[in-house]
Amino acid sequence: MRKKLVAGNWKMNQDYTSGTALFSEILTMVQDEVLGNQEVVVCPPYIHLSTLSQLAKTSSKVSLGAQNCHQAEAGAYTGEVSVAMIQSVGAKYVILGHSERRQYFGETDALLAEKTNTVLANGLNPIFCIGETLQERESGNFLEIIASQLKNGIFHLNADQFAEVVLAYEPVWAIGTGLTATPEQAQEVHAFIRQEIARQYNAATADNCTILYGGSCNPKNASELFAQPDIDGGLIGGASLKSRDFVDIVKTFNGR
Repeated sequence: MRKKLVAGNWKMNQDYTSGTALFSEILTMVQDEVLGNQEVVVCPPYIHLSTLSQLAKTSSKVSLGAQNCHQAEAGAYTGEVSVAMIQSVGAKYVILGHSERRQYFGETDALLAEKTNTVLANGLNPIFCIGETLQERESGNFLEIIASQLKNGIFHLNADQFAEVVLAYEPVWAIGTGLTATPEQAQEVHAFIRQEIARQYNAATADNCTILYGGSCNPKNASELFAQPDIDGGLIGGASLKSRDFVDIVKTFNGR
């Protein structure tokens, strides 16, 4: 049975005090209200990871992730953070290839392939993001874009390595815009992704891969989205900054 997972991406939000308070609220709510086996991941800015990892030791249900990493193990890269540093403070996941990293920082599939290798070599799990822009969707070739991102970003991995990867489909046109892909639109792409994985590896690898939806997911639409057969959770942006909204999204899996 595939792992169900909800990850919160705080992006560049929350100073030290407010971030610690928000995470403490989330921990308490998850402990009291989350009944299933779904995994909860919080991905704050780097400055929070050490402190929040200490708080997270009180919960078996909440893990931490970083929002990015550098592809090198170490070196003269001023301002960058290595995977070993991330791992040393207790994080388990690293988000790679988020559309904002691709758009604003020019991250390519080739670079993301390097980062994926480094994350896996250090024993952490990538949350690897793929998705199309509004222009690409309207052109009708958005599935080709998805296939290309998979091929060039992570399909160099062998099946055992790939099994450590969580995928996140994020329609770029639905991030921060208030727009959301319909459940049918999201399911179409998730099913296509699983089909491509089966073609590259095998059916078992495809069936076991956790694929998240990331695109303006909120407590009102989470249930309908997560009910789709190939959607295994969410990569949550804005709603992850409100403890009540975030935990309500996680609770969508209660009883499932």
